[in-house]
Amino acid sequence: MAHDIRIVTEAQLRQVVELDLTAIDVVEKAFAALASGRVVMPPILSMDLPDANGEVDVKTAYIPGFEGFAIKVSPGFFDNPKLGLPSLNGLMILFSAKTGLVQAVFLDNGYLTDIRTAAAGAVAARHLAPPHVETAGVIGTGVQARLQMQAAHLVRPFKRLLVWGRDAAKAAVCADDLRLDLGIEVDAVSNPERLVAESQLVVTTTPARAPVIKADWLHPGLHITAMGSDQAGKCEIDPRALVLADAYICDSVAQCEVSGELEAALAVNLWTRGTPGELGQVINGSALGRRTADDITICDLTGTGAQDTAIASHVFARLGDAGTSVTS
Repeated sequence: MAHDIRIVTEAQLRQVVELDLTAIDVVEKAFAALASGRVVMPPILSMDLPDANGEVDVKTAYIPGFEGFAIKVSPGFFDNPKLGLPSLNGLMILFSAKTGLVQAVFLDNGYLTDIRTAAAGAVAARHLAPPHVETAGVIGTGVQARLQMQAAHLVRPFKRLLVWGRDAAKAAVCADDLRLDLGIEVDAVSNPERLVAESQLVVTTTPARAPVIKADWLHPGLHITAMGSDQAGKCEIDPRALVLADAYICDSVAQCEVSGELEAALAVNLWTRGTPGELGQVINGSALGRRTADDITICDLTGTGAQDTAIASHVFARLGDAGTSVTS
């Protein structure tokens, strides 16, 4: 029997969903579901393409109670900007959780991944950052640097923002963009140590394979969300920092062990504190996160298939007449 499949372009998706508190709440529910132990989420299929300075990740998850599940294909080719192309693109396919039939294909070019990744950063800030954040900092100057700070500002409305990147010119442009977007004081700084020292909330958004934040820079009242390490060999934070923090929290321990900040700490036998807590466990109260305003907290975000299923299901419920229906 024939059935309809909705095909939706990036432009159409941008009219349906944006980075707002609703999207953040949707992703928070995905983390809480993960902590229930009932989500089926296989390991990430990850392919490194060093000859092209690229990588491809495939993620999926089934969340009980959801009518559908998504499979997301996310290529990242980091020389693309030299060609006038975005670094990230991709698509999501939403299947019926009852029949397995394709319900929709979202040709989002990475837009939905960008939204759910930034929303995850906001969930981490909501549950782990100090209650009051005066100054925030972002390390990195790409799309996620901008979106992470827009999302964080929704849950911790900081008054000042610092930006650092390896390319000072790109950092200046990023700072200009965020100043316009957020309507607050935003400055590009010349070194990451100053950024960390002056911030209560820091987000790292780089594909670095050597730490850009040193353990010696940690200070009371600091929260760091590291979201760039999402593949084996990547590392943005000195592994010693994980041990020194009052709370080190993963989005998925299984993923962080092989593709997050935890991988580097395990490789040098620094992590001896047992199984870390997960963000979903902090949300539902089964793991400790921040206990006092002076605690130092770190959240390691590798990106989960549960987030993709959550955002794809959210979009499907809001499509209305958007997209084109084809008969399979």
